Amino acid sequence: MKLSIALIAAILFFAGPAMAQTQPGTTAPAAAQHTPGTKAPAAASAPGDKPAEKLDSAKEAAIRHLMDITETSKMGDNLNAAITRQVHEVMGKAIPQDQLPKFMETFSQKFAVAAPSSAVTDSMVPVYAKNFTMEDIQGLIKFYESPLGQQVVKVMPGVVQQSQASGAAIDQKAAISTLRSMSEEYPQLKQMLPPDPSAPPEPAPSTLAPAPGTAAPQTAPTPTPKPAPSTAPPQR
Repeated sequence: MKLSIALIAAILFFAGPAMAQTQPGTTAPAAAQHTPGTKAPAAASAPGDKPAEKLDSAKEAAIRHLMDITETSKMGDNLNAAITRQVHEVMGKAIPQDQLPKFMETFSQKFAVAAPSSAVTDSMVPVYAKNFTMEDIQGLIKFYESPLGQQVVKVMPGVVQQSQASGAAIDQKAAISTLRSMSEEYPQLKQMLPPDPSAPPEPAPSTLAPAPGTAAPQTAPTPTPKPAPSTAPPQR
């Protein structure tokens, strides 16, 4: 059970940032599984929705071109690689090391068949088609083919990652501070939280006063040095 939870958590952990790094103007759908070489089916319609219109081949080609120049088409590869790394890390702690290479080889082969990276791209095409007109797609292509658009494609993943790390650090610091303020009411928190760097240091044991009713420890007397022998010559 713990292993299953760890695997699911790893998948969700890496899927979230990968989806968050989708370039502006795009929509990040969930990965879909389908038979390689066939188009992924459109998302199921909710009751009362109109059936999905057949996608025009020219619009589909434009969408795929947009996904190529924004590198969104690499999302499937990135997700698969991230999940594979996490499975390797988790299973490395769960099975003997001599079994790990064979396990990962089998997993990678089966995973590639079950979730080909192209399935993610195929599943995104109808989402783009539903949310953008042909004119929208052409306008986005024009922007992302410009120098500024290419700069956005190049730096935006790093911007998103650094922004997430900065926000996480602020929230973590605030959470620890909040828990410290609750430690008097919930003493068990003191054993769980890291040391407070702003707290004054505790006095050293040697400086503590003796407890009431006890004698202070006696120190050994300092020995008196003996006089050095005289080196003067004897008188005649």
